[in-house]
Amino acid sequence: MSSDEGVVGNFVSRRLFFLQDLHVLEFVVAALVFVVINSLRQRRRYGLPVWPFLGMLPSLVSGLRSDLYEWISDILCEQNGTFRFKGPWFSSLNCVVTADPRNLEHLLKSKFSVFPKGPYFRDTARDLLGDGIFNADDETWQRQRKTASIEFHSAKFRQLTTESVLELVHARLLPVLENAVNQSISIDLQDVLLRLTFDNVCMTAFGVDPGCLRLGLPEIPFAKAFEDATEATLLRFVTPTCVWKTMRCLDLGTEKKLKKSIKGVDEFAEEVIRTRKKELSLQTEDKKQRSDLLTVFMRLKDEQGKPFSDKFLRDICLNFILAGRDTSSVALSWFFWLLEKNPVVEQKILAEICKIINERDDMKNGADLKSPLIFRPEEIKKMDYLQASLSEALRLYPSVPVDHKE
Repeated sequence: MSSDEGVVGNFVSRRLFFLQDLHVLEFVVAALVFVVINSLRQRRRYGLPVWPFLGMLPSLVSGLRSDLYEWISDILCEQNGTFRFKGPWFSSLNCVVTADPRNLEHLLKSKFSVFPKGPYFRDTARDLLGDGIFNADDETWQRQRKTASIEFHSAKFRQLTTESVLELVHARLLPVLENAVNQSISIDLQDVLLRLTFDNVCMTAFGVDPGCLRLGLPEIPFAKAFEDATEATLLRFVTPTCVWKTMRCLDLGTEKKLKKSIKGVDEFAEEVIRTRKKELSLQTEDKKQRSDLLTVFMRLKDEQGKPFSDKFLRDICLNFILAGRDTSSVALSWFFWLLEKNPVVEQKILAEICKIINERDDMKNGADLKSPLIFRPEEIKKMDYLQASLSEALRLYPSVPVDHKE
């Protein structure tokens, strides 16, 4: 064979290989285009694109990085109030999402007992919440709710919450805000309100003051551990079960962070419970009785007539801290954000408050108020416009926008 024939042969061979590679590339591109078009076309039917193997997970990840409220509301509006979320293959991220009032009434009222939180929710949140009210069903839930409801309506508990809020607002919140104004420094209002509600709910649940809301806004180990544990637990609900359970076994990533955070939370709870038991054992009958949630449950007995275990007490208190901390602070954050966007509403609220103050007898007599301005219960009941504004803020931006049922 001549050299010319060899060159031609090599050229033809390379050309054939190139054509084969080109055909493979064309096939891959065509397949990808088909998958993308097919997935996007399913958006009309299911509300979100459904990708092979991944399901709707990419859209969920994208939604978490944006305005989750508006994102999920838009999808529900397009799907007439209800749509089915399809998670990755072989995962547990499959559910029906609904905002239809008729469905909500069916789930939360008419057939409440038929739709518990279920084993999936309890298993996912058990490391942090244990058997507390937010992670309990049936008799355990009923017992905790009944006891807590009775206590919440008692005169002692209401007095405790009132005194706690007054102390925190006048001795902590106002000085922090005044300091920011005097020094012309910016503050994160949501962080400040979160500290306010955390101190308040710890006082009512554990009977202790962690001191989060102080000048300088210090980092409190228990508050930081609780925040990290809550965040890591929430991430479990958007992670396939097999993935986070594997990470937990290998002590990796967010699961390692969760384990460390829960250890910090447990150490704080155990110390408080141990100290409170010692206090109660030494307490005399004529001494003023504590009315915080921990002390109340310590005085009660279970079905067998025995005192509740330390773990049960820990679970109850941590669940109510979660209930009171985020809900109140998130509601107030959205409320003040909306006020900033609607100055007319702010003026009407201030006018209503000023009118009530001017109706006071001491103001009519021209007295000079030197003491801090504290509103009485009967005065707060007259603040109809403020009540309406708070209710509207909660309607637009609910503190707990999602409730899981099975």
